[in-house]
Amino acid sequence: MTSWLVVGLGNPGPTYSNTRHNVGFMVVDELARRAGASWSAPRLMRAEVVETRISSAGVGAPGLDAHKVVLVKPRTFMNESGQAVGKLAGFHKVAPSNVIAIHDELDLDFGQLRLKIGGGDNGHNGLKSLRKHLSTGDFHRVRFGIGRPPGRQAAADHVLAPIPSSLKLDLEIEVGRAADAVEKLVLDGLEAAQNRYNS
Repeated sequence: MTSWLVVGLGNPGPTYSNTRHNVGFMVVDELARRAGASWSAPRLMRAEVVETRISSAGVGAPGLDAHKVVLVKPRTFMNESGQAVGKLAGFHKVAPSNVIAIHDELDLDFGQLRLKIGGGDNGHNGLKSLRKHLSTGDFHRVRFGIGRPPGRQAAADHVLAPIPSSLKLDLEIEVGRAADAVEKLVLDGLEAAQNRYNS
């Protein structure tokens, strides 16, 4: 059974829970909900995890094509995410190529998804930290579009501002779509997932 590490990037704590920077957390929360599983915090791992599986019957469901999946929410701040991911990848013997990082992406409009493997960090501190602690950038990314800030608002203020309630329904739809894309990537590979979900 192949093992995957599916990492939502975000900042811990209620202050950040509803911000654009935390869309990665929202997607892994949705996958945990589908699995009917609760988060736990293993000792010394600096993260919350859910151990489950993904098969063609769904998240958490057994099946001949099931893959073991560890969902991860680092308990460090965004720019130290790699500490937890590096430790967990080592502990679960998951190669970097079987790590999927879900993160916010300023260069994509809200509602756009792009899946890829490798590439630069584009100024994203969470990705930078993963690259450092995995010793490579060759991990999968699910880039969740949040759009550029309006007017002259600084990018940092934009990503850390609460998501307006007017976008709540759209956000739920896009979080669900990103979770579907993760399932597709694990089960059918990157190309099939890109063909279906890259927008």
